[in-house]
Amino acid sequence: MCGILGAFSKNSIDLPSQEVFKGALDTLHKRGPDASGIVSFPKLRLGHRRLSIIDTSPGANQPFEDNTKRYTLVFNGEVYNYRTLKAELVSKYDFKTDSDTEVLLYHLIEHGERGISQLNGFFAFALWDAHEEKLLVARDRYGIKPLYIYEDEDQLCFASEMKAIFALGVKKELNNVALFRYLQYNYMPTEEGIIQGVNKLEPAHYLKLIKGQKSIHSYFEPSSQKTDSLEEKNPQKSLDALLRRSVERRMVADVPLGTFLSGGVDSSIITLLAKELKPNLQTFSIGYRDEPMFDESAYAQRVAKHIGTKHHTFNLSNDILLENMQEVLEYTDEPFADSSSLAVYTLCKYTKDHITVALSGDGSDEMFAGYNKHRAAYLAKHGGLKTQVARWGGPLWRGLPKSRSTRFGNVVRQLDRFARLCNQDENDRYLYLARFMTDQNARKLLNREIGDDGVMQWLNQSISSKAISGFLDKDLKMVLEGDMLVKVDRMSMANSLEVRVPFLDHEFVEYVRQLEDKYKIDARHQKKILRDVYYNQLPHEVFDRAKHGFEVPLLKWFRNELKSKIDNHWLNPEQIAAQGIFNVKEIDRIKKQLMSNNPGDVQYDIWKLIVFQNWYNKYFG
Repeated sequence: MCGILGAFSKNSIDLPSQEVFKGALDTLHKRGPDASGIVSFPKLRLGHRRLSIIDTSPGANQPFEDNTKRYTLVFNGEVYNYRTLKAELVSKYDFKTDSDTEVLLYHLIEHGERGISQLNGFFAFALWDAHEEKLLVARDRYGIKPLYIYEDEDQLCFASEMKAIFALGVKKELNNVALFRYLQYNYMPTEEGIIQGVNKLEPAHYLKLIKGQKSIHSYFEPSSQKTDSLEEKNPQKSLDALLRRSVERRMVADVPLGTFLSGGVDSSIITLLAKELKPNLQTFSIGYRDEPMFDESAYAQRVAKHIGTKHHTFNLSNDILLENMQEVLEYTDEPFADSSSLAVYTLCKYTKDHITVALSGDGSDEMFAGYNKHRAAYLAKHGGLKTQVARWGGPLWRGLPKSRSTRFGNVVRQLDRFARLCNQDENDRYLYLARFMTDQNARKLLNREIGDDGVMQWLNQSISSKAISGFLDKDLKMVLEGDMLVKVDRMSMANSLEVRVPFLDHEFVEYVRQLEDKYKIDARHQKKILRDVYYNQLPHEVFDRAKHGFEVPLLKWFRNELKSKIDNHWLNPEQIAAQGIFNVKEIDRIKKQLMSNNPGDVQYDIWKLIVFQNWYNKYFG
């Protein structure tokens, strides 16, 4: 993993100075603490910060040039099939290193943009052809690696993180529509960024710039095929083989490697398969010393003992978590309010002391209907007595106190949310489950009118006709890309740790997408085919216990340790009024709800405001 940066002059204006460009590149130092390099051309500067993983020698540092110096590559990520690709190139090119970077360079020289679809991995890269004055910029199929692009009439800049583009001195103007969506979803659910003109290159796309003329193209389209004719082909055996192959690809590293292990289904399966390939495998989890309701470390320890790994549990106090909260806020260069990022950051921080590469179970929930919302959507569609009882009890659930921070309050919260879901029109259910704040409440919170959010309506298309498959396809595009992968990338890179995601091998994903819903969910079980394959290879409680999110005790903190800072700093009424972005009265109402006997999920509204305020104060002063 690394950080890349580029600035291209479209007209006759000067490029950012070497000093400015180096300062911008250095904002990515946590992504690449091991080496730094810059190369300049008349219209282009390219920069790279390296985290050494494969061939750690200085000869593999970037920017990486071919022997003729016609081509120059900066690359973030890993190409897992680089050895196969190299075998096809070795007779024609003189390789100087054992890196996947050099293989990628010559593969692209040989095949051009057509070669991108042959890559198995996660990546964001830029290739410059000095003879043709051609720039090729690409991003992996599912958006595992980030790539931000800024463009105006004079220049085009790109970077692994938005903070590097800011440091180049580009104009910063708040995108109010993106802010509105952030309030609704807690993250940016589209490629559009929080700053006008700064957007993400869409996954599975490449940008081509030839003598200043830009075009953007897709190189991969997910299959739309669904089939129920796989029984005779033994889908369980096929799935196991594909996942094992994916894990094996991701075990290649010249630095220490281990796995995250929460004790849940996904991380346990990945650890099980990795242990077969690495007998001395290390595994890592965190525990909450002061918060037993949120602590799942005992499950992880039981799985580690069953599999036989060298397990590390980091038992954390609230003081440590609160200290890490500020570090997370300071690293954030675009508002992102998934509160589990605090736990992921802390896990990565302590894991980095032992290894440089970790495998995780991310991506499985979005493919195998693993979230509670998927079960709710299934039950709402298929009905039954329990569904009717939950629905009829709607008025009762609405009147009872709700909170994630107590077991009773959380059950009531879930029942209330489910009853409301059942009363939604079927075409509106996805957006209802995806949003953390309604359109109405988001508009109340803002001091300015926001136009119709029509760009998000694509999320509801074909949901009802495709049942759960429709939900999962939308989750792969929105939740996985905009939330889960952003969280893992930012929090791991903030600690110079590479995290690999075997469930998102594109061959595996395409196979799973072909499977009918019956292989993923029914009235009793979720992740059915994973259960079928691995149930007898892991402790049964891995599959039988209720799913638990990566929670942190925000409600308790905001009512106690952080209350003064919320009132006097982050959500200070005078500061809010001077900003002119938010409605002071609505924020006051939210703060009062926080201290009430029925807080609901208001702590997440507070958190998204804290994240935004800290970001805004840092970058807008």
